Amino acid sequence: MVRIVAKFGGTSVADIERIREAAKRVKTEHDRGNQVVVVVSAMAGVTNQMVSLTDQMSSMFDAREYDVIVSIGEQSNAGLMALALQNLGIPARSWMGWQIPIHTDGIHGKARITGIETDELERRLESGEVAVVSGFQGLGPDNRITTLGRGGSDLTAVALAGALKADSCDIYSDVNGIYTCDPRIVEKAQKLSAITFEEMLEMSSLGSKVLQTRSVELAMNHGVKIQVRSAFSDEPGTFVVNEDEIVEQQIVSGISDSIDEAKITLLRVADRPGIAAGIFGPLADASINVDMIVQNVSEDGMTDLTFTVGKADLNAAAGLLESNKEDIGYGELIRDPDVVKISVVGVGMRSHAGVAQKMFQTLADAKINIKVISTSEIKVSVLIDEKHREQAVRALHTAYGLDGD
Repeated sequence: MVRIVAKFGGTSVADIERIREAAKRVKTEHDRGNQVVVVVSAMAGVTNQMVSLTDQMSSMFDAREYDVIVSIGEQSNAGLMALALQNLGIPARSWMGWQIPIHTDGIHGKARITGIETDELERRLESGEVAVVSGFQGLGPDNRITTLGRGGSDLTAVALAGALKADSCDIYSDVNGIYTCDPRIVEKAQKLSAITFEEMLEMSSLGSKVLQTRSVELAMNHGVKIQVRSAFSDEPGTFVVNEDEIVEQQIVSGISDSIDEAKITLLRVADRPGIAAGIFGPLADASINVDMIVQNVSEDGMTDLTFTVGKADLNAAAGLLESNKEDIGYGELIRDPDVVKISVVGVGMRSHAGVAQKMFQTLADAKINIKVISTSEIKVSVLIDEKHREQAVRALHTAYGLDGD
């Protein structure tokens, strides 16, 4: 007997028929004698609909009521999944996040899980009951419903798997695993049988939508083995595991691309102590994340500074800097929303030289200009014009030997 947490995403529980099909998968595991916790997302599109209704009702809404409204889709799907399992003869009961409870902090809309009380779930699992838990939601310090942010159902599943010491956390969606890059761009993209937590964390933060970044981070910290698999086929998916569980690690595991990037350049910035703090401090205070940063060599006491922010934050960031222009001291601000970040990711880069050089040469051969470069131990990222996105991804995928047959 093993203990499994199975999470079903919005497309895999998008209507009654798909909920019934998902329930059959759960029944298969239950019939094997396994203990199963099911975590469900809302039906595809329901959360967006609730957000839209909230916006229509109030432009300056109460965050506590916002969480009540947008969490309704997971609640209804938990009940429907429990009914579907009962129809198959499986003892099942639905649980809201606040009923378990899944404790969170009080940051509504993007709460962080602080603890999970598992005693009652443990008792129900030992009795043979399937627990169906609504994802995305928890209970704040003031006993109000909180939500965990976009992709929060993944976070619920991983947190429950860790708290319940589950043997596996299976994430079911409309994709059958994790690929070397977006298969919509590269037809020869290959599905990976396994990927390390570190690689998946980098790829999630770089634009991969398969797993939410916080859920990967939580799984890595608590040693929760994740399997990303399709809700519509029985083939094995991709396992996200510790590095020592992969026998032969490739130098590069994947190519990621993120179109959610915008570039800001400040020209003729005074090159003096405290200038960076004067620029990036106000952005941090406004909760605007800065990613890639490059500063030119100082000349005559002046320099140019380029950095990237999320595309949605471009206007806010630029407006904030322009309003503080005199205090900061710069000549001109240039915005560029038409950029894309391309990244090469792989833990094998730690022990192999020349990975970055190959990236730069491949892009040079394709006559693609690099605007900004950033690196980490297992990643090299470049910023290029968005019009070259697909060309760059395909060229790099081939250059690193990732093309399948």
